[in-house]
Amino acid sequence: MVVFLFYSPAMQNNTPSRDTFSGKFGIIAAAAGSAIGLGNIWRFPYVLGENGGGAFLLVYLLFVIMIGVPVMISELLIGRKAQLNVFGAFKKLAPGKPWYLIGVMGVGAAFLILAFYAVVAGWTLQYVYFSVTNALDGNTPAQMIQVFEGVQATKGWSVFWTLLFMIGTAYIVSSGIEKGIEKYTKILMPLLVLIILILDVRAVTLDGAMEGLNFLFNPDFSKLNSDVILEALGQAFFSLSIGMGVIVTYGSYIKKNESLGSTALSVSLADTLIAVLAGVAIFPAAFAFGMAPNQGPGLVFITLPNIFNQMTGGYIFGLLFFMLLSIAALTSSISLLEVVVAYFTEELKLRRKQATWIAAGIMSLLAILCAFSDSTFGAFDYISSNILLPVGGFLVVVFVGWIMEKNSPRLEIEADGRKARYYKGFQFVIKFLAPIAIALVFLNGLGWI
Repeated sequence: MVVFLFYSPAMQNNTPSRDTFSGKFGIIAAAAGSAIGLGNIWRFPYVLGENGGGAFLLVYLLFVIMIGVPVMISELLIGRKAQLNVFGAFKKLAPGKPWYLIGVMGVGAAFLILAFYAVVAGWTLQYVYFSVTNALDGNTPAQMIQVFEGVQATKGWSVFWTLLFMIGTAYIVSSGIEKGIEKYTKILMPLLVLIILILDVRAVTLDGAMEGLNFLFNPDFSKLNSDVILEALGQAFFSLSIGMGVIVTYGSYIKKNESLGSTALSVSLADTLIAVLAGVAIFPAAFAFGMAPNQGPGLVFITLPNIFNQMTGGYIFGLLFFMLLSIAALTSSISLLEVVVAYFTEELKLRRKQATWIAAGIMSLLAILCAFSDSTFGAFDYISSNILLPVGGFLVVVFVGWIMEKNSPRLEIEADGRKARYYKGFQFVIKFLAPIAIALVFLNGLGWI
């Protein structure tokens, strides 16, 4: 793979000192920013509404607490114990054994995911531009469809916005952990919450908004079946950035006096809260204006612009919404780029700025391929989502539950000086429940169950 082409044994003797997060808020802002992405804004609310509303939400929350949080703790403890990137962490904790392949998958997944993700993020920037220039004002629903199809079809502009997004991502990551990722996520995450709350207030005050709230929150337990439960399990797994090396990498920047358990719980709840608040912003408005709520990406780029055109103050709210999407995309993208940058700086001994721009350059080339080829876009999405992430997540919990020394995980979890009263439950989940749950996600993603 291309990431290994820059290695030279002569680089071995220039290891830079390691940066860290300065405190709890920075950790949560960065990790939650990684988890909160475009899927939270449009996919989660729609899936929730179509699968039993409040009933699906309860099942999802159960899986987040029972499976998601323990798996996140596992990844955090691996990173903090090793104090290395996802590749180096497994190499250090299991020397001479092939567990480092988990790191290879994590780095590979970061390349593939950011390649196609940057293209979609570029669309959000283009819609911010449309909003600023009021280019969507007065468009009919049919014209709005043409605009979105034009955005996808006009490859030159798609590449321009994709590269602009990647430059912004690389600038933040090149500045380091505390002065880059932490500094900007401390600004971006509160801004994201503020924007979404403004949109929520406007949405719930529309005539007919209650129907949209019922769509989201009215429990319909008759819809709960094996497919819905698997959907909730998969959403809980993928929504938390598990299995892609991000949490291991961020865990390596956490100081020993920080609680891994409370960090994982805080990040998981923040991720869920933002997804629900996004639904409150979107679906009352959709129902108030008689728009179909089941259009996937079209909901964001076609339906909602139509709603903003009909809404009093729609110019402002449309601009805020697409700014929200861009921020959510950016906080996720910096975490994916950091996975590769950490690998480049620690394994290939490159300086951070050099590593950042080389990694961003390679990812940008892959993103251009995705922009020009729908089949490449789809292949990258499928391989990362259905193979690399669940397999990586599965191997992580097997490693923590069965391979690490017996008391090693507990010692790392309790390194902050607090007794982890939940440890026995954590150990049971990691050894038995989590491997089964992730295997089900994997098999479901491949269409085998």
